[in-house]
Amino acid sequence: MEKTYALITGASQGLGKAFVLELAKRKINPILVSLPGEGLAFIADEVKALGMEAHCYETDLTQKENIVALADWVNDRFPLSILINNAGCGGTQSFRNASVDYLDRIIQLNVRATSLLTHQLLPNLSRQKCAYVLNVGSVAAYSPIGYKTVYPASKAFVHSFTRGLYQEFADSNVFFSVVNPGPMMTNSDSCSRLQQQGRFATMGLLSPEQVAAISIRQLFKRDTLIMLNWVNRLTWMVMKFLPIYIRLPLLTNAIKKEISRA
Repeated sequence: MEKTYALITGASQGLGKAFVLELAKRKINPILVSLPGEGLAFIADEVKALGMEAHCYETDLTQKENIVALADWVNDRFPLSILINNAGCGGTQSFRNASVDYLDRIIQLNVRATSLLTHQLLPNLSRQKCAYVLNVGSVAAYSPIGYKTVYPASKAFVHSFTRGLYQEFADSNVFFSVVNPGPMMTNSDSCSRLQQQGRFATMGLLSPEQVAAISIRQLFKRDTLIMLNWVNRLTWMVMKFLPIYIRLPLLTNAIKKEISRA
């Protein structure tokens, strides 16, 4: 049988790791990408235990030359059928107090790396009989939020970027999809923070493994905007129809309270 390869960025933990293992269970060989020193070899061993190949590439995707080098490495070695742009970063800070490096990292990783890696791998994807690109956004894409500012804007870019590509390539063999997860309990810090926000924040909460499984299933069903569960759908509807003059102060005040408790 012809081998199928998928590249996953941000593959060392959380949702990225869950994507890697979900694809391996589906008999797809993952190419794992993360920053150096994040333990990709241990995840690769889990993939191999499932009977699949695992290829690791460590790099910093905030640097343009590293993105190009990664794409060249993949294009020279693998017929790529799936690209999952999962790597991203964010945070909660006053814009006034945020450092230049903090703001720049969000923009470079969430916006530039997603755009350029997709662009550089597209010829490879286009050569396959059927190919998929899944971009990981966030429910934050649905509204601006004070004290987060750049992060929701970057995820709104990912959402718009993906929907535009979906339409542009509608008649091609490359299918584009975006998923906008809500909060996930990926570690003890996120668990504690979510529990402090009360019952509403934890309603319908999904694990990274659940998000990965639903996302891959819906991707292969050619669902261009993946809704994970009823809470995800409800959030989208509230954000879409609640006027911005109500939505924006509500969200900003909630984030402001989170900062004050920290």
